[in-house]
Amino acid sequence: MMDFRKITAIIQKDALEKVEDQLRKLGVPGISVTHVKGYGHYANFFSKDWLVSHVRIEVFIGQERAEEVATAIMNAAHTGMDGDGIVAVLPVESVYQIQTLQKCVKDVCD
Repeated sequence: MMDFRKITAIIQKDALEKVEDQLRKLGVPGISVTHVKGYGHYANFFSKDWLVSHVRIEVFIGQERAEEVATAIMNAAHTGMDGDGIVAVLPVESVYQIQTLQKCVKDVCD
C-alpha cells in the first residue's frame, strides 16, 4: 500500500503556466486548479476587503515524490516578491477512484 500526500499550493496567477509545465515534465499524473481569493502575508490594502486573486493547485501523489513535487512548484512559482504564495504537504488517509470504486494503491489509480 502506498502512502499518499496532498500538496496544496496557492500561487500567483502569472506563475500557473510555468508550474503546470514543470509538473508535466515530472510526470505528475494529475492536478486540480482553482481560482481563489484571499489574503495572508500579502494583502491588497487598496481593496476594501484586502483580497488578492491567486490560483490554488492540488496534487495527490505518493509520499516518496511529495517533496520533489513541492520543490518543483516552489521553484517554478518563485519570484522573490510579496505574494508568491505557499505550499503545504499533508498526509492523506485514503484515495479512491469513483469510476471503479477502488482504493488507489499507486500514484495513478487503476
